[in-house]
Amino acid sequence: MTRSEADSWDLASSVGVTATMVAAARAVASREDNPMIDDPYAAPLVRAVGIELFTKMVDGTLDLDAIDDEGSARMMTDVMAVRTKFFDDFFLDSARAGVRQAVILASGLDSRPYRLDWPAGTVVFEIDQPKVIEFKTETLAAIGASPTAERRAVSIDLREDWPAALRAHGFDDTTPTAWSAEGLLVYLPPDAQDRLFDNITALSAPGSRLATEYHPDAGAGMASRTRINERWRDMGLDLDLSNLIYTGERNAVVDYLQQRGWQVDARTRPEVFADYGRAFPDGDLTGPLRNSLSITAIRK
Repeated sequence: MTRSEADSWDLASSVGVTATMVAAARAVASREDNPMIDDPYAAPLVRAVGIELFTKMVDGTLDLDAIDDEGSARMMTDVMAVRTKFFDDFFLDSARAGVRQAVILASGLDSRPYRLDWPAGTVVFEIDQPKVIEFKTETLAAIGASPTAERRAVSIDLREDWPAALRAHGFDDTTPTAWSAEGLLVYLPPDAQDRLFDNITALSAPGSRLATEYHPDAGAGMASRTRINERWRDMGLDLDLSNLIYTGERNAVVDYLQQRGWQVDARTRPEVFADYGRAFPDGDLTGPLRNSLSITAIRK
């Protein structure tokens, strides 16, 4: 399904499928020997969505190498393990610095409010579409999961007035906040990316922190995606990844944030892999990710 300005989705359609795909990768990564991450809620959430391919992945009944001969599933698992660890560490580092308010934008099937060791008094806001928030809340409640922080779910599309909804749920813009925009920017039009950071900046007291990613080559690698799409279609998943992202020239995130008073640190994806003691997987599938930046910033 091609994106449109007023499109909607659940976790088994359109952009929502990518949230389920990422959760499946987290589940697989969590059962590795000496795993980098531990997400005990990823597999139950994926099973509840009910996409057969991803359910087989998390149940271990599908050999990842059988998905395609280019190793895309294993590469995805490696990339998502490192990405998850990067954002986990961002929130934990922010908490150690005394930040007690966090906002997870487009939270999808992220389970950080349930699995991270948040300090007492931390409030974690999750923002996503109503269908997504409702599904995750009900599914985790059904398996007896309890948040490890005060979780406040904000059911709203980011194309709407989410800052007002956030404030209505008790958000305090006078205290520092830790913000995450993980796996989000490529699914926003370029002007919406700018609005997102403008809103974050307006809501951020001095000392606030932000973690995000910037993919300057987001439109590259379409041929590889086409091969993956065809193989997934053969396995029952009709999803064209190239239709889900917005291409076109967009502002470089590092420059945009610096111009708005943020002190920015950026590392390439291979550098982040190396920091965690892993080699970045080379190949046609991961080539466009080599220049992707993992970004953290502090509001001055």
